[in-house]
Amino acid sequence: MLKYFFLLAFSIVGLHAAAQPVGTPVWGNWKHWGDQGNGNYVNPVLPGDYSDLDCIRVGDDYYAVSSTFQFSPGFVVLHSKDLVNWKILAHAVKDITTISPEMNWDRMNCYGRGIWAGAIRYHNKKFWIYFGDPEKGYFMTTAKSPEGPWEPLHQVMAEKGWDDCCPFWDDDGQGYFIGTHFADGYKIHLFKMTPDGKTLIRDSDKVIYQSKGSEANKLFKIGDTYYHFFSEVKPDGRAVMMQRSKNLYGPYEVKQLSHAQQEWREPNQGGIVQTKAGDWYFLTHHGSGDWSGRIMSLLPVNWVNGWPILGAVGPDTIGRMVWGGKMPAQGHPKMVPQTDDDFRVATLSPQWEWNYQPRSGKWSLTERKGWLRLHAFQPLKANDFFKAGNTLTQRAYRTERSEVVVKLDISRMAEGQRAGLAHFGYPKYAAVQVSCNAGGKTLNYVVDGVVTPGPVVKDNIIWMRSTWGLDGINTFSYSSDGKNFTAIGQPWQLVWGAYRGDRIALFNYNDHAEDGIIDIDQFTYKYTQPAHR
Repeated sequence: MLKYFFLLAFSIVGLHAAAQPVGTPVWGNWKHWGDQGNGNYVNPVLPGDYSDLDCIRVGDDYYAVSSTFQFSPGFVVLHSKDLVNWKILAHAVKDITTISPEMNWDRMNCYGRGIWAGAIRYHNKKFWIYFGDPEKGYFMTTAKSPEGPWEPLHQVMAEKGWDDCCPFWDDDGQGYFIGTHFADGYKIHLFKMTPDGKTLIRDSDKVIYQSKGSEANKLFKIGDTYYHFFSEVKPDGRAVMMQRSKNLYGPYEVKQLSHAQQEWREPNQGGIVQTKAGDWYFLTHHGSGDWSGRIMSLLPVNWVNGWPILGAVGPDTIGRMVWGGKMPAQGHPKMVPQTDDDFRVATLSPQWEWNYQPRSGKWSLTERKGWLRLHAFQPLKANDFFKAGNTLTQRAYRTERSEVVVKLDISRMAEGQRAGLAHFGYPKYAAVQVSCNAGGKTLNYVVDGVVTPGPVVKDNIIWMRSTWGLDGINTFSYSSDGKNFTAIGQPWQLVWGAYRGDRIALFNYNDHAEDGIIDIDQFTYKYTQPAHR
């Protein structure tokens, strides 16, 4: 918890080693990223879609959380030892239908909604997570370990039009909650909470700020000063702001912490965190996303006259993007989020997220040992990829070269069934799929529901592949032996949609009936690693 840390040399500029830029790439054209293996790192630290970040340190460990919208399980939790090398640890929400039944496989009406920005904190020997859904209000859960199990969701406020919340516990143990009422002119409200953190005391409500687009709230106490971190929309874009006061209820001073920097896609939402060595960093997403989503960068925090300036401090004492520096901690192994899967354990690996809550009983990791089995059933709308349940997804990363290969057993497909490998950003998608019809099986290329017929498929085993680079233009191909691949369809530009970057997807549905099976033996996803020569 930040309130336990003490800031040294509070009124002077504390510039640490990471404050100097290490190269300035054209946006998206980074040949290097993350841990460089020589004591330095390069931004982005994760070139994938980890939106609406928050971050804390507990002992020697860092934990970050990220919004997941309609994907399940929801609200991803990541772990690091050095703020640069990250692993997917868990998800805090196992069943997203506890937020809304519209997030179930039989409704699928929440693209762009669901789990929005939230916060993670450590208090009273427990981890606490709070987040909002724009239609249903605020929710929270707790766990003794960040791996879980996380308690079933509890609804803190059942009211639409709110977002970007954060809890805070003062030195006397009193809990507070801050959040934005975006439906009422982006007013930022501060509430007291009951001791269990499950209820807002509504008559304690105080509006502490309002401006155009003011959200991304985080609340800290450092020394004897309260700090309210947020962002707002300036004439040049979304910028990071901060209020500070000796009294939680103000009056507050206000200062801009960093410029909007639209050329760097507005690094603006995240968490500030102090290392054990006493340095401060800002783990942020880049807020105006593209096909790769809102990716993750790490900026130094430099204290100037008691203000935490983000990145390189300019003559105007406002921060700017920094593209690298010394690792916050040395000697830890390189790590990237999990991708590959051979489906040999009885639980899904944490890199996977279903598009909406899946239909239980229609997928299995135990019916055929070492394979993921997907049972086909009818989509809510015929031949509609975005209304087909039990689509399994991963994030796509933006590196020099990415390659996904999946091995499928299609021997038990039924008439009317479609199954394959896709990329999507709602409402657009492209896919390579096997279509099973009365005359047999064909391999097709599909873009936004428009099917281009391909070759007849006679084998029971097929490999499908997608490759793309920094430009996000992918090419599909297929193989009967897993070695020799033939291209199919046209190059396709991966897309951003519904606040998300591109997703890799494994899908399976049947327009005619609940009939047919595919089995997936292997999924491999190789991408250019952080440091390469």
